[in-house]
Amino acid sequence: MQETIKKVLSGSFNKKKAFMFLLTVVVTLIVWNLPSSFFGIDGLTVVQQRVIAIFVMAVMLWLTEAIPAWATSVSIIFVLLFFVSDSSFKFMQGSEGEYGQLLDSVGIMACFADPTIILFLGGFILAIAATKSGLDVWMAKTMIRPFGHKSENVLLGFLLITGIFSMFISNTATAAMMLTFLTPVFKALPANGKGRIALTMAIPIGANLGGMGTPIGTPPNAFAYKVLNDPTGMNLDISFGQWMAVMAPLVILLLFIAWFLLIKLFPFSQDTIELEIDGDMHRNWRTVVVAITFVVTIVLWICGKQIGINANTVAMLPIAVFAFTGVITAKDLQDIDWGVIWMVAGGFALGLAMNGTGLAKAAVEAIPFGEWSPIVILIIAGLVCYFLSNFISNTATAALLIPILTVVCEGMGDKLNVIGGNSTILIGIAVAASAAMCLPISTPPNAIAYSTGLVEQKDMAKTGILVGIITLILGFSLLIFVGRLGIF
Repeated sequence: MQETIKKVLSGSFNKKKAFMFLLTVVVTLIVWNLPSSFFGIDGLTVVQQRVIAIFVMAVMLWLTEAIPAWATSVSIIFVLLFFVSDSSFKFMQGSEGEYGQLLDSVGIMACFADPTIILFLGGFILAIAATKSGLDVWMAKTMIRPFGHKSENVLLGFLLITGIFSMFISNTATAAMMLTFLTPVFKALPANGKGRIALTMAIPIGANLGGMGTPIGTPPNAFAYKVLNDPTGMNLDISFGQWMAVMAPLVILLLFIAWFLLIKLFPFSQDTIELEIDGDMHRNWRTVVVAITFVVTIVLWICGKQIGINANTVAMLPIAVFAFTGVITAKDLQDIDWGVIWMVAGGFALGLAMNGTGLAKAAVEAIPFGEWSPIVILIIAGLVCYFLSNFISNTATAALLIPILTVVCEGMGDKLNVIGGNSTILIGIAVAASAAMCLPISTPPNAIAYSTGLVEQKDMAKTGILVGIITLILGFSLLIFVGRLGIF
C-alpha cells in the first residue's frame, strides 16, 4: 500500500495537461461572467448562463483530455450540485424571477442510479461471469468451428463473432478477448503477409459495428435509448427487442461488407489456417447458472415488451442471481468498467442541466432549425458526431449532442416525419458515433488493435473511413425507412 501511495504521489507532472486544465478554468470563468447579451439568446437567465459555462468546460476537458474523461463527468456533476442546484451555496441562489430555475439536486445525484446505468451494469456483470466461467471461450470456439480452415472464412468468423459478442458485452472487453484468440492463428500465417492485418483489423471493426445492435452495445446507444423512452419526454416506448430487430440485421450486413473490404485491401497469401484456441469452460454448477442466466436475460431483453417487463428491470436479473449464487464476488466488482459508468452518468447530468434549466430550448429557439430541412439536420448532426467521435470519446460526443438534438426534435414536431421522426435523429447519432473508427484514439478497440504493432495508422484510417461512410449511408437510410413505417 505504501509503495502504491508513494508511486502516485511522486508521479510525473504533465505540463501540457496542466496548462490545458488552467486554460479551461479561465475560459469557463470568462463565459460564466460575460454579459448575458453576448450569447444572443433572448431572456437568458443567470442559471442558464452558468450551464453554458459548464458545457464549455465539458467540451474543452473532453477535447483536450486534460483530465480523464470519467473525471470530467464527475466534475460536471460536482459543479452542477455546488453552483446550479437548489442545494448550492446560498450566495449562488436567488429567486426564480431573478436567477432562473435551479436544478433539483436529488435529480442530479439520481443520474448515478439512472435505470440505464443499471442496464449497463447488468451487461458488465454478464461479461465478468462469462469470463470467470470460461463460457466466453467456449462460445467463441463453438461459433468459430463452422467457418472451417479457409483463410477468408476464418476472417469472416472473427468478424461475426466479435460483432455478436459486442452486442451484449463491452466492445472493449470483446476486442481484448478476441485479440488473444488470434495469437495461435498468427503462428500459421507468414510474418510479412497482409492476412495478419486483415485479422487484426477485423476485431475493432467487428466490436465497433456490433455495438450498434443493442441498447447496451455502446454508451451512445444508452443516451439515445434513455431520451426516446423517457416518460416525461418523448415516451416512444422503444423496447430492447425493437431496437435489436432493426439494428442487428444492419450490423450483420455491415460485417459482411467489412469482410469484403478487408479481403480486397489486405488479401491473404495463404489459403488455409489451422485454428487452435486455448482455454476451456469450467464444468461445475456455477457455470450452468451462468449459461442459463445468460440465455434467460437475453430472451427477456428481446421479448420483455410482450410480457410487460422493461430492459432496465431485466438487467437486475443477472446482478441478483450471480450475487446470490456467489458467481460474482465483491472483488469482481473491481473489474467493472466504472469509468464508462461515470461518463454515462455525467452525460445524463449534463443533459438534465441543459433541459431542466430551459437552456437547450432557448438555444434552439435562437437558431431557426424549424426553417431547415429535416434531412439537412440529420446529415449535419451525423457528420458532426462522426467527426468529433474520431477524436474524442464517442460517449462524450453523444453526451454533448443528444440533449441539444432532443430539443431540436421536440421543436420540429411533425416536420421530422419525412425522415422517420425523432428516433431517426437520435439513433442516427448513436450510429454515427459507432461509425467513427479512423484513428487509434477513436475507440478503445482501435487502441487495443493498434497496440499489437500489427496495424499501421494508415491501414486503420483507410479501412475506418470506408466502413464508416458505408455505415452512415446504410444506417441513416434504414432508420428513415423503418421510421416512416412506424416501427420506431
